[in-house]
Amino acid sequence: MSGGPAAVSFLTNIAKAAAGLGAAASLLSASLYTVDGGERAVVFDRFRGVLPDTVGEGTHFIVPWLQKPYIFDIRTRPHNFSSNSGTKDLQMVNLTLRLLSRPDVVNLPTIFTSLGLEYDDKVLPSIGNEVLKAVVAQFNADQLLTDRPHVSALVRDSLIKRAREFNIILDDVAITHLSYGADFSQAVEKKQVAQQEAERSKFLVAKAEQERRAAIVRAEGESESARLISEATAIAGTGLIELRRIEAAKEIAAELARSPNVAYIPSGDNGKMLLGLNAAGFGD
Repeated sequence: MSGGPAAVSFLTNIAKAAAGLGAAASLLSASLYTVDGGERAVVFDRFRGVLPDTVGEGTHFIVPWLQKPYIFDIRTRPHNFSSNSGTKDLQMVNLTLRLLSRPDVVNLPTIFTSLGLEYDDKVLPSIGNEVLKAVVAQFNADQLLTDRPHVSALVRDSLIKRAREFNIILDDVAITHLSYGADFSQAVEKKQVAQQEAERSKFLVAKAEQERRAAIVRAEGESESARLISEATAIAGTGLIELRRIEAAKEIAAELARSPNVAYIPSGDNGKMLLGLNAAGFGD
């Protein structure tokens, strides 16, 4: 009977020790937090507010209940948004902008105090639309294509400057898409068709002019040739004409000689005799 109270006391002590160890473990777990790679932490204190220092990577201690850590991702993140803006000549243009942003690590407590954890979603779309509308309004619609590098540079410089006011760093700013309204697209298409028709008309005019000049040159050449032949005939008589006739006859004879369906029949009695033999052969 004396062993019963001792066993109960022993078990009670073990239970107390286990409870104490559990409470200590819970307290220790609540007192530790870990900041992973590519992250930073901002600590909020119930008495002092947001602490001014940014906490780096690793495991750190806090006072349970009194302090609470907030983790920021400081790696560069992409953001895309579109804006429908008006140009200087009152044309509507749809642009898509891509940003690569990250927070200024030193000023994370200020960002948390003024904007919170979702700082980029609150700031970037608004300043992006503001800058795009302000820059696009300085150019005509066609200049957005011809001066696109200049437009992109203005947008990038203005956005970087505006984002720094909110302690946000922009690593890259790019216009990824640009499209016009239906009316302007149709006007551009009609303008291109008109330009093509104008170029075609210029080509036809130039072609006709060349043909006219060629006809004049040919006529002048023929006139000069006739004059020279007339002068030669007047000086040498009809001998030149007879020579040309003989040369032409020689060319015709050469062409006929190459044809297998042509037969030569001499003139005079011999020719009549051959004709008579051929006729008799056909009669047989």
